[in-house]
Amino acid sequence: NIAIGRSALAANTSASNSVAVGNSALAANTTGTQNVAMGAVSLDANTEGDNNVALGYGALSANTTADDNVAIGRTAMETNTTGTANVAVGKDALLANTTGNSNVAVGMDALTANTTALNNTAVGRNALQANTTGTRNTAVGKDAGLSATTGDDNTFIGHDSGDAVTTAS
Repeated sequence: NIAIGRSALAANTSASNSVAVGNSALAANTTGTQNVAMGAVSLDANTEGDNNVALGYGALSANTTADDNVAIGRTAMETNTTGTANVAVGKDALLANTTGNSNVAVGMDALTANTTALNNTAVGRNALQANTTGTRNTAVGKDAGLSATTGDDNTFIGHDSGDAVTTAS
């Protein structure tokens, strides 16, 4: 393990092969292995989650036991607790995600409101920004699927495509 910063890896008991850089990075981690946290309070609530990467202030901050997540950017996936196999790249990408699995959000505010939804792909600033529980949606382009909240199986390609759609499937 490598710990650099105040309270980095502070609670570590038996975890191995982890890197924590920044104030309180991986602070609560006890047994979670092969995690990388760089940035103040990144992965700071993680206790048992394995194979996570958090780069940026508050990235994956609430993560406790979830595995295999990648969060890059300020507060990317900040509220994720047990959602697994997600990728968030960009400030506030997948910000509200708590238990949603297998989502990909690339771009500032992409899939920001997502909480429990599964298997969504959002590429572009604000893509699928309002989605909360809609599953298997794909949005590519700035503001693509911007207002979609609960609809399933939608595809939005291009700037502003489907930005007024709310619940359609």
